[in-house]
This record gives sequence, C-alpha cells and structure tokens, in this order.
Amino acid sequence: MATAVVAAPLTFTEGAIKELKKLMEQQELSENFGLRVGVEGGGCAGMNYVLGFDQRKEGDQEYMIQDIRVFMNKAHGLYLVGMEVDFQDGLNARGFTFNNPNASSTCGCGTSFSV
Repeated sequence: MATAVVAAPLTFTEGAIKELKKLMEQQELSENFGLRVGVEGGGCAGMNYVLGFDQRKEGDQEYMIQDIRVFMNKAHGLYLVGMEVDFQDGLNARGFTFNNPNASSTCGCGTSFSV
C-alpha cells in the first residue's frame, strides 16, 4: 500500500508521546504495527475512543506524529479532527485523556462522548 503524507487531524502532548514510545518499546512491536486512534459506538455518552496498537487496515489513513505511525479509519476523522491526546500521571488520575473540540458532551471518565 502506498503511504501518502497528509497532515494529522489530531495531536499528542509531550506526555502522551513519551508514554506511547515507552509502551511501544515494552511491547517490542514489529514495524508493521502503529497506533490506532478511532471511535466506536458505545459508552455512557454514545461513542468511545479507540487507542491501541494495531496493523494498518483497508480504509485507514496513515500519519506520522513525532516518529509514531498512527492509523485512523478515514470516516473517524470527522469525529476526531482537532483532538488532543494527553497522558496524565497524577495522584488522582493516570491514563490517556482526550480533549475533543467536536464533543458536545462527555462522560465523567472522559473516554466516552457524543457529538
């Protein structure tokens, strides 16, 4: 598959990049794997975020964000354009957070949203 260089519709904070690279190193992923970012139906607000390591699938766009291969289904860009992914490592919360300007509401845990 040919890879087109297209500007990524989302960004990652420095903390998220650091944690993602650490996870990639720990899992010893092959070069065929990248980070999948997307959405799926479900959750208390209607849609859940997808964030995990996967291989490229038909219908995916591929982006390079600070040396991390990112795969996203083209249809998911509508929901994720302008989103910032962060990683919190505090006493009260630990994990990835999603700052999505397209979300009209989010659930209390921050992993589910509606548009």
